[in-house]
Amino acid sequence: MARYIQEIYLNQPDDFVRFIMNDFLQKSGFTMSTWKGESAYRAGDPYIEGYKYLKWSYQNGMFHLEAWLRGTFGGEWNLEGFVGCAIKQPYKDNLTKLITTLQQPIPQGTPVQMPNVQTGPTGAPNANSSTVTRIPVQTTDNHNAATLALVFGILSLVFCWIPVLCILFCILGFTQSRMGNGSSKSGQAKAGKICCIIALSITAVIIVLNIAIALLSAMISLT
Repeated sequence: MARYIQEIYLNQPDDFVRFIMNDFLQKSGFTMSTWKGESAYRAGDPYIEGYKYLKWSYQNGMFHLEAWLRGTFGGEWNLEGFVGCAIKQPYKDNLTKLITTLQQPIPQGTPVQMPNVQTGPTGAPNANSSTVTRIPVQTTDNHNAATLALVFGILSLVFCWIPVLCILFCILGFTQSRMGNGSSKSGQAKAGKICCIIALSITAVIIVLNIAIALLSAMISLT
């Protein structure tokens, strides 16, 4: 088993940790799924980004986090190493920001309402959750990811005539777009994703045309 594992003593209120985690999962596009019979959160897709997985628990002040990517042949990739770094590094950076958010001091001041989501052992929301806790806190805002999604989307359009570069920028664009979709700059994330889709479509047409031209040239040379 190859996973990115973090165990940090937070000593924060349970409802605060649940709120921050569920806010992060929702904004990052994670949904409850399974991995080889094991309950875990999942985001991404099987074609462009690949699947990202996450598990968490919080007990007696100790926060436990496990994260990994679905690797080749159904295996697990941790978040280290060069292979798959285009997806690994943004995911790891996002988790680092999450941990920093969890470690924030809870300020004293005018309270604001936040949902008190009851979760199971893996952090799965309980259908019988309620909303009662009031604490003013700073939540995750991946606006930088949204901006990067737009940048990579534009670059994918600029280099759509070079398939390798276009696909690379599209992978980065889709990854950043998913992370920034729930941020304060969600419009940029969506625009970046649209640019990537258009760029991939253009690249696919160019590839097909190049293949057709090559086949046609080969047929002409044989006659």
